[in-house]
Amino acid sequence: MAYIPRLKKEYKDKVVAALIEEFGYKNVMQVPKLQKIVISKGVGAAVADKKLVDHAVEELTKISGQKAVTTLSKKDIANFKLRKGMPIGACVTLRGERMYEFLDRLVTSALPRVRDFNGIKATGFDGRGNYNLGITEQIIFPEIDIDKINSISGMDIAFVTSAETDKEAKSLLTELGLPFQKN
Repeated sequence: MAYIPRLKKEYKDKVVAALIEEFGYKNVMQVPKLQKIVISKGVGAAVADKKLVDHAVEELTKISGQKAVTTLSKKDIANFKLRKGMPIGACVTLRGERMYEFLDRLVTSALPRVRDFNGIKATGFDGRGNYNLGITEQIIFPEIDIDKINSISGMDIAFVTSAETDKEAKSLLTELGLPFQKN
């Protein structure tokens, strides 16, 4: 028997039933699902030092369990000494099993390590059922060795769902375990 991540199994067993009950879907295929998680990290100081992008790629690869790619600048900006095609960040897109594994690690081990944590803000929805979350320190992930990092930096995590509205997406992410703040 093949390995099935805990959250994927929980989605099929409990989350689908809870969302059908809450929103009254007629068909199981109407229930929104998590399509992908995109983790990106911009490295502004990479204009001066190219090795910083390599460190960012290495950190994202450790955190996500999948090889990260460098992102290149799309246009020239003279004020930032930036040329088109220069590496300025790192990005990784997770789907399927790795997506559920990352979400499980984020909810159970990384977010509780944030200082003074009392939930994530529910203001990161974009109106189309997607949620964006900013993390200020990469050291909350247990995969990162604090002694081997050269600078503390943050990252952006985007949760792309098939939900039509923000309310459906928030219910889906709450059922999957994301700890939203209580109003």
